Amino acid sequence: MAVEPLTEREIEDRLSGLPGWRVAEDRLTRSYRLASHTVAAALVADVARVQDELDHHSDLTLGYRTVALSVNTHSVGGRITELDFALARRVEELAAGHAAS
Repeated sequence: MAVEPLTEREIEDRLSGLPGWRVAEDRLTRSYRLASHTVAAALVADVARVQDELDHHSDLTLGYRTVALSVNTHSVGGRITELDFALARRVEELAAGHAAS
């Protein structure tokens, strides 16, 4: 099944279930502030592992106690697809686990 870009309405509907995520410059984005730089780095490593599992990769930035992600689907001209939301949901699960640690 081919990946198709989502409509603006589909994107809005999916965003309602992902607080903190937003669309900026045709990319799905989110930033996290974590308890320490070490926790932030651990989140980056876990996100990288999930991206490899999904074979779908974001721009991922590690700062001091922060992690920022930005993603769209290059194979459909840099538009937002369900692949991006699947990654976002997995990242939310990981971030929740790191916030609790």
